[in-house]
Amino acid sequence: MKHHLVWTPKYRGKVLGNEKIKSELRRIFETITKWKHWEIIELSIQEDHIHMCLLTTPRDSISYVMQILKGKSSAWMKKKIKRTHGLYEKESLWARGYFVSTIGLDENLIRRYVKHQHHHNEVDQPSLFEKLLPR
Repeated sequence: MKHHLVWTPKYRGKVLGNEKIKSELRRIFETITKWKHWEIIELSIQEDHIHMCLLTTPRDSISYVMQILKGKSSAWMKKKIKRTHGLYEKESLWARGYFVSTIGLDENLIRRYVKHQHHHNEVDQPSLFEKLLPR
């Protein structure tokens, strides 16, 4: 089954922006998916969340998939990176919960969204205070 998954670090912390962390997470996810016979279709690691399109086996429930992805990656990241990059040492790296949707006819649309996720986060949001403060 194909799924679009989204999850965040604890407290929605912006702890994933460092290139070392991104490459290590990518390596960990590739290792896990190879071990479990899953396939990463798209992966986008932003500084405060992760988007992944994943092909899983029918026998694996999505709760099991997320338990493995979040649990193993949190443990391995804490061993590898430690607190030098603002990661949480004693707690799980990831917040509780996640978003998931199955991918069907909209696969190309979702893959394009995940692939270009960094562009979605670059949009300048207008500030309420700019309009209130005199120039």
